[in-house]
Amino acid sequence: MDFNELLTSLSFVVFTYDKHQITLLQLLQVPLYIFLAWFIITRVGRLIVKALKRRKVGADAIHLFTRMYFIISIAVLVFTSMEILNIPLTAFAFVSGAIAIGVGFGAQNIINNFISGWILMWERPIRIGDFLEVGEARGVVECINTRSTLIRRNDGVHMLVPNSQLLENTVTNWTLIDKNARTFVRVGVAYGSDVIKVRELIYQVIAERDDILPQPKPSVLFEDFGDNALIFDLIFWVSAVSETDIRRRRSEIRFRMYELFNENNVSIAYPQRDLHVDGHLTITQSHKNQL
Repeated sequence: MDFNELLTSLSFVVFTYDKHQITLLQLLQVPLYIFLAWFIITRVGRLIVKALKRRKVGADAIHLFTRMYFIISIAVLVFTSMEILNIPLTAFAFVSGAIAIGVGFGAQNIINNFISGWILMWERPIRIGDFLEVGEARGVVECINTRSTLIRRNDGVHMLVPNSQLLENTVTNWTLIDKNARTFVRVGVAYGSDVIKVRELIYQVIAERDDILPQPKPSVLFEDFGDNALIFDLIFWVSAVSETDIRRRRSEIRFRMYELFNENNVSIAYPQRDLHVDGHLTITQSHKNQL
């Protein structure tokens, strides 16, 4: 087959729409164009993401840019492909209207979650890396998709939450403004303990740690006269990214408290009961043998 025959074959009209002839060459150009364009788009996108990471741009901002970049690129590819095939946009007017009606009735939740996802990425009330409390679950946001948000719970399980629920329901964001959180450690000492000494020992535990925020200042409160103990609360602020991090620090503080109390002969209280018996006790022979 010579060159002229090849051109004749490629000029073969596959179909005609509204006086627009679509040739075999045009149909072959579209997938080739899409492949080359998508190759360039993905490579350019990766280069831009690497540049943003070098500039230490936030992960949520990079995620938003990536979504917008690929959506715009897909739109350009679609319109360019239609231009190559000489297909006017009016050809899809009726089809798009029918699809819009069908979507309006049958995919309300999908559209709601889709729009909610873009609101989350644009307004950024929830960002990648934030520690959230959604209902009874707590975890770190790993990805905000167009339909749902991926959250990794404290137990390592991944949870998919529809974006609309994050906007319509109450969500506690522990790290929205900063990563500072207030927590406390409660301890009960035996009655008769030197309360001034107990307070000094608790402050000593705080002074030995450099991961406790100096402002607001930690405080030790004599909380209550309990049934079996004198109750003290240590209130302090930390910079933490998860609940597990806070629990770990509270545990370390309790270990150190227990050590210091033992060194200074301060007894940690435990439940005790004094029984007063009215009348006489009858002890059987079997009980005497046991005694």
